[in-house]
Formats: sequence, structure tokens, C-alpha cells
Amino acid sequence: MKHTIAILVKDHPGVLARVSSLFNRRRFNIESIAAGHSEKKGITRITIVTEGDENILEQITKQLNKLVDVLKVRDLPKDTSVERELALIKVSTKSTDQRTEIMQLIEAFRGHIVDIDKQALTIEITGTQEKINAKLKLLESFGILEIARTGKVSLSRGATRILN
Repeated sequence: MKHTIAILVKDHPGVLARVSSLFNRRRFNIESIAAGHSEKKGITRITIVTEGDENILEQITKQLNKLVDVLKVRDLPKDTSVERELALIKVSTKSTDQRTEIMQLIEAFRGHIVDIDKQALTIEITGTQEKINAKLKLLESFGILEIARTGKVSLSRGATRILN
């Protein structure tokens, strides 16, 4: 079972490395990891997607809470949270007709063209991991040159906050 874990940490050098090395030491796999500033100055939000049963989730939570700079750890179940991922995809374009076809496809699934070249288009797509995977499958036939993905970020639904 996949788990999305939100971790609020003090914004200090090396915190992300300590969090990720904890997963490595305990042999917990990280499927994706994203980190960035939170709404509070001096606090970073780390979102990690991992896989395991409830016992593994409990172990991860306990181990994370032992780290000095960790302020809060919360599992974000899919049904009570909003999640998104960003992907940049560079697609080969061999002709004007093909470029037009790709642009129409991108518009249909609310993507954005962020760079145009004679031989390639760079596309920005946001959505759930499943939706991005489906969109990538549609673009495969054109020839994907490169992909960069952020990993999942997630917030709980409603006015609930992790840290007050």
C-alpha cells in the first residue's frame, strides 16, 4: 500500500539528507520526494511517497519523529487530501502537422507548451501521478526526448493544517 507522508522540518542545512538517509538505513523505499518552503518562515515541507503496510508506516513515523529538526509527521490518505505532480516533457516534432497535433492534444488535457523549437516542444503537465502517466502514454508515439517530474506534493482537504 502506498503512503504519502507530509513532514514539517526546521529549515536547516542537511535536514533533507537526514530524512532520506533514515529511509535508506531502515531499508524503506522512497518512490518520490519533494521539498520546499512552507507557509511559515523557517519551516520546510517534505512530501515523501513510500510503500508498506500499517506497521511500516508506524515505524517510519516513529523514526522520523526521533529526528531533532522534525516538527510534525502526518500520513495523508488519498481520500482526504489533494495531490499533484508536475512533469516537464520534451517531445520530438518532425513536421508542422505533428507539432499542431501535439499542441491540440496538450490543450485538450490542460497542459501548457513552455518552449517551442523546430525539432521539439517542451510541455508542462500537472495532475495526479495516474493522470500524468496516462498523458505520457499518449505522447509516446510522437517520441519523448526527455522527462523531468517533481514527485507528488499533497495537502489535506479543508481547513485542517499540520502545524498551527
